[in-house]
Amino acid sequence: MSDLIEDPNMQPPDVPGEIAEPLRRAIGERYLTYALSTIMHRALPDARDGLKPVHRRILYAMRQLRLASNGGFRKSAKISGDVMGNYHPHGDAAIYDAMARLAQDFNVRYPLVDGQGNFGNIDGDNPAAARYTEARMTIVAEALLEGLDEDAVDFRDNYDGTLTEPVVMPATFPNLLANGSSGIAVGMATNIPPHNIVELCDACLHLIKTPDAREDTLLNYVPGPDFPTGGIIVEPPENIARAYRTGRGSFRLRAKWELEDLGRGQWQIVVTEIPYQVQKSKLIEKIAELIQTKKIPILADIRDESADDIRMVLEPRSKNVDPEVLMGMMFRNSDLEVRFSLNMNVLIDGVTPKVCSMKEVLRAFLDHRQEVLVRRSRFRLGKIDHRLEVLEGFIIAFLNLDRVIDIIRYDEDPKPALMREDWSKSHVRAISEKDYVSPAPGEGELSEVQAEAILNMRLRSLRRLEELELLREQSALMAERAGLEDLLDDESLQWASISEQLKATRKTFGKAYPGGARRTVFAEAGEVEEVPLEAMIDREPITVVCSQMGWIRAMTGHIDLTRELKFRDGDGPRFVFHAETTDRLLVFGSNGRFYTLSAATLPGGRGLGEPLRLIVDLPNEVEIVDLFPHRAGRKLLVASNAGNGFIVPEDEVMAQTRSGKQVLNVKGDERALLCNPVAGDHVAVISLNSRFLVFPISELPEMTRGKGVRIQKYNQARGKQGALELDGGLSDATTFDWAEGLRWQMGGGKTRHEQDLTEWLGKRAGVGKRPPHGFPRDNKFS
Repeated sequence: MSDLIEDPNMQPPDVPGEIAEPLRRAIGERYLTYALSTIMHRALPDARDGLKPVHRRILYAMRQLRLASNGGFRKSAKISGDVMGNYHPHGDAAIYDAMARLAQDFNVRYPLVDGQGNFGNIDGDNPAAARYTEARMTIVAEALLEGLDEDAVDFRDNYDGTLTEPVVMPATFPNLLANGSSGIAVGMATNIPPHNIVELCDACLHLIKTPDAREDTLLNYVPGPDFPTGGIIVEPPENIARAYRTGRGSFRLRAKWELEDLGRGQWQIVVTEIPYQVQKSKLIEKIAELIQTKKIPILADIRDESADDIRMVLEPRSKNVDPEVLMGMMFRNSDLEVRFSLNMNVLIDGVTPKVCSMKEVLRAFLDHRQEVLVRRSRFRLGKIDHRLEVLEGFIIAFLNLDRVIDIIRYDEDPKPALMREDWSKSHVRAISEKDYVSPAPGEGELSEVQAEAILNMRLRSLRRLEELELLREQSALMAERAGLEDLLDDESLQWASISEQLKATRKTFGKAYPGGARRTVFAEAGEVEEVPLEAMIDREPITVVCSQMGWIRAMTGHIDLTRELKFRDGDGPRFVFHAETTDRLLVFGSNGRFYTLSAATLPGGRGLGEPLRLIVDLPNEVEIVDLFPHRAGRKLLVASNAGNGFIVPEDEVMAQTRSGKQVLNVKGDERALLCNPVAGDHVAVISLNSRFLVFPISELPEMTRGKGVRIQKYNQARGKQGALELDGGLSDATTFDWAEGLRWQMGGGKTRHEQDLTEWLGKRAGVGKRPPHGFPRDNKFS
């Protein structure tokens, strides 16, 4: 097999009924066929009518079923079945989903299908089954199909060759930009936002008047997308211009909100429009999760009061919160602000995919409209010529009515007889000498079309009034024919006609049309200053309780710290201290990392709390060394059990993420042992083997991260296996003022005060001596 792949010239033995070819070529050709099919027939829209094949076939099938906008509805199952059976041999579920989307006014700026029944909603609920819903075309869809019977576009055979379908729709407006499109093909994708038809028509009119108009000039007519769900675009104008110029870019889209005064200083925020393609139910779930996890502590609640219109109510936790600050946090943390990507990758001529600018897309549409106009004019010209031929025969019949009646009455085969008769010589009577011109020599015979028309004429048409009407119709058609010939010969007249059509379309889908006015507005982002959460949270006293197993909670008020509290079976108190809701708490782990908590986000004290390891990313094997409220400007003494440590400013240990911030480096069997606030000019340390040492704090360096320096030296001893081990290790350390001496707790609630510690004073990294009389046997200062 590998040889077959590597050698394209290798000829395998002939096998009857099989064609041998290299695997690389076979796979390449088949995948290329699949890729082209995906690009051209599934994912990318045509720049001329803005439709993909499935949408084009749905509209054409609805037209064949005569589902006009002013007619009746038909079952969606019937429509999708006809589309699948006649034009689109794919799953009926996919066809119905595509048709249902064309009926959703929150997904499509100008719906092409008028749905009756449940076609889904902005919450993300699916449409009802096809057997329950009904549909018909809208006036917008009819505008896309206008002229389809007048040879405006080419037709091709359907998949089995039994019927024909249009290659492209005539499209009286640039539907590609009006309704947008999105799709993913092989190696490429497209994502085009919807726009306003009136603005697009104005841009097309300008492009007709000034074919070499600059891209930026078109932005005077089309300032940006116009989403069906409204919203506010806060993208800078220069970015929008660059996106339309290159065909790639993005737009920041925000929800529209307003402040609602409740009286007595109370207020709430009401969101009336949400960003495009954001499901309201999932948006509310996400915001509710933010409230539950207290990621936005200044937001108290969210309610969905939507009916036909969207109404989402956001309640602040306090009336002192700034609404702009609250919405700024909502925009940063939820889908109330999204970024819509622009990728104008389309089939520019129905075949070739290309990333186009807005001007190129509008130019493709206008060129298509010119071709449609020419084809419809030629079709009309042919119809006029046919009618004039028939009218000429009618007029001859009326001028020679008696002879015509004789032939029809007495001749066995009247049709050939009418065609053989020389009517130029049998001018029996004339309607008016000035109205009728006798046929020229050699032109007096009737054609087959004329003879057939005369034979099919009704007897009641043989009246004087009909004779005059024929002459008037002939005169009007001759004038129309002359106008069409002038139109086909003069390109300027063609563009003038296209301009009139665009003006009529603009009027039809303007402000008088439901939803014709622009929905999406523009505004500056209005960046809100970063305000500390503490400034937006009501300052209230709390008591923080953390158990030995790491369950943390915040009880309301400053309770008695000696009060007995409830814990889980086998658990007990570890840290209990007073704090305030505006405080930030620091957690020091045995891995040397500091973690930061907001006191306002701690679980309430009615339950038994939540695991601290779930609030921050604290590994299971890491122990909690210390937990305390942060105090700005304070310094900390951190040290490991191996006797290494340093001084660190408390402001430098604040972590911005759940994973914490590494401060004290430990490796191997080492672990962080203590974290004590610095309060004095000397350090006192005690080892596990009861060696007491005092030295000036100035000998410890101030660092933000590292292993630190040796605080105390420990003797080495031989272990049972003969390996060198430390005889001891750091047990505890504290700081104090030399002038005041050192105090420590003794048994029975007594306190020992040692004022003169000269005997134990030494250099940093010394071994130390036996501790003072009365020092606790657990070798702890407290």
